[in-house]
Amino acid sequence: MIPSQKLSEWLSRIVQIPSVNSVHAGPRAGAPGEGRIAAQVTKWFTEFGGEVHTEEVHPGRPNIYGIWRGRSDRWVAVDVHTDTVSVEHMIGDPFDGRVADGRVYGRGAVDTKATLGVVLALLEAMHQAWTTLEPNLLIAATADEENGAQSAPVFAKWVRQQEIPLTELMVAEPTMCRPVYGHKGSVRLEFEVKGVSSHSAKPHLGKNAIYAAAHVITALEAEYRRLQALPPTTELGPPTLNVSIINGGTGGNVVPDICKFLVGWRSVPGEKVNEIAARLQELAQRHCPLPITMKVLGSVKPFLQSPDTDWVRQLTAWSGQEPRTVPYATNAWAYGDLPGECIVLGPGSIDQAHGEVEWVEISELEKLTGIYARWWGL
Repeated sequence: MIPSQKLSEWLSRIVQIPSVNSVHAGPRAGAPGEGRIAAQVTKWFTEFGGEVHTEEVHPGRPNIYGIWRGRSDRWVAVDVHTDTVSVEHMIGDPFDGRVADGRVYGRGAVDTKATLGVVLALLEAMHQAWTTLEPNLLIAATADEENGAQSAPVFAKWVRQQEIPLTELMVAEPTMCRPVYGHKGSVRLEFEVKGVSSHSAKPHLGKNAIYAAAHVITALEAEYRRLQALPPTTELGPPTLNVSIINGGTGGNVVPDICKFLVGWRSVPGEKVNEIAARLQELAQRHCPLPITMKVLGSVKPFLQSPDTDWVRQLTAWSGQEPRTVPYATNAWAYGDLPGECIVLGPGSIDQAHGEVEWVEISELEKLTGIYARWWGL
C-alpha cells in the first residue's frame, strides 16, 4: 500500500497548480483555465510509461488521455476533471495545499484533485515496480467540467473514434468512496423581463421590470413546492428547480427597465429539455405583467444505471458502503452506453466542495487507493 504521506504529497502538489475554470476566474485565480495542470499531467503520464494523447476542448484547455496496456483484452477507465470553481470567496491562500490535522486543504482538494493525486501516486508506484496491470487502463484528465460538463462528450467521442471497448468507467467526484449509480440532470435557463424606465420620483411613468420578475419568481417557488409533492418515477426522486441569480436596475433613482434571472431545473429520466423549457416559459408568461423572454443556456442529461451488477457489488464490498444516487450532476451524463457500466465514485464529501475552505481527509485518499488497487488488479 502507498504510504499516506506520499498520497498527501501528491495531492498537495496538484492543489498548488491553479486551474480555475475560465468562466469562474477572478483576480485571485492566477492564470485561468486548465493549461498549466494539463501540461504537468502530460509530463507525469509520460514519465510513468503512459501512451499520451491530447485533445483540445477549448484553446489552451485540453483533455489529456493516458493509456497503460494490460495483460488482458479488458478496458477500464477513470474520468477525473482538472478544473475547479472560483476561489474569490475563499479564506487564506486557496492554492497552498496545506497538510494539517489529517487533511489536505485548498481549492480542488476534494473536487476532484483528490482522485487525480491517488491516480498519480499509483501510476508512479506501478512504474517504479515495473508492474503490468491485468486490464488496459485509460485515465482521462478532463477540462471544463465545472461549466456544464463540456469536456465529457469530447472524451466520449474520442473513445468511440479509437474503438476502445470500455468495460467499466469510473467518474471521479466526492462521494465518500461510495458507489453512485445515478444523478439528476440539469437545465439552465435565463429569463429577461422588459419594462420601461422613468425617474424614481415618478414611478407611475415607468414599468418596473423587477416588480414584474418578482411575480414570476413567486410562481416558480410555488411550482417547486408542487414538484416536491409528486410521487417519484425513479430512485432519483422528483425534479427540482431553483432561482439562482437575479440582476436588474441601473441606478438608485431609476425605475428598472430590465430584469434578468437564472433558473436551474434538476431533471429526471423521461424529461425532455424542450418540454421543460416550454412549460417554464408558459408559466412565466402567464404570471408576468410585462413582456418576458427565455433562452436555454445549457443542459446535462440525467444518469442512471442498475445498481444490481457484479461490478457495483464489488465496489460496495471494497468501500463498505451501499450504492446510492445523488442530486448533483457529473460527467457521467455524457457516457450513455459507451462503457458496459459507469459509476461515480471518489474520496471526500461534496459538502466540502466549492466552499470558502475546501479539504479532504487523508484517510479518504487511502480508502480510494485500496479500491483502485483491487479494481486494477494490483
